[in-house]
Amino acid sequence: MRIARTAAVVSGIAFTALAAALPAAAAPGSAPAIIDGGNADSTHAAARMFAGGKEICSATIVAPDWILTARHCTQGAEGKQITFHVGDLDQSKGTEVSATSVHDSGNADISLVQIDQKVKTDYAPLGTEGDVKVGDQAEVYGWGATCTDKPERDCQSPVLKVAKVKVDSVDCADGAAGVSVCAERGDGITAGGDSGGPMYANGKQVGVASTSDRSTTTAYINVTQYRDWIKSVAGV
Repeated sequence: MRIARTAAVVSGIAFTALAAALPAAAAPGSAPAIIDGGNADSTHAAARMFAGGKEICSATIVAPDWILTARHCTQGAEGKQITFHVGDLDQSKGTEVSATSVHDSGNADISLVQIDQKVKTDYAPLGTEGDVKVGDQAEVYGWGATCTDKPERDCQSPVLKVAKVKVDSVDCADGAAGVSVCAERGDGITAGGDSGGPMYANGKQVGVASTSDRSTTTAYINVTQYRDWIKSVAGV
């Protein structure tokens, strides 16, 4: 199936182009995730993203047939069939859905993906301005590797993980483009395959994983700053 793609600006960002920023995405077949932290007890609307059958990123389902993820994830999957597993903590289970169209934001590292069926599950409640503040404790979710001492493909987690982080800015500049929520490591930190996954604060999704140094800091596109764009595309 050929996937339709729309974008205000085609930036050409690829995984390798973000290497200097240590992106939270990995090349297909090598998708690291939260280092330390713990296992999640609920999906929190998270979805695992695959390209050509290989796990590459995380995401969230925000409406019955719409998924929110990072722009560099969808651009990195160019030319491959994009699928998602939704509704289960185990990345190999849940409902498998396929992308039918990709809508890239022109000025931030986020994408909306329309899928081929309406899924009955919990949808991510998207935050609005004021839902995330400096000093908040936030939770971040993702799948994949959990190590730094060997190839990331050798230590992927089969189940969704969660880590606590502390918000230190809600309008920081992200190396992958856009206004971000920047946070410091709490009991864990994000890495490669967490790209596109959610940050929650005060019960709302306030971020989409974009970049991380895999050690102390991470940046999430500030969802509250892009609600108009999200609503114009997905209606939520």
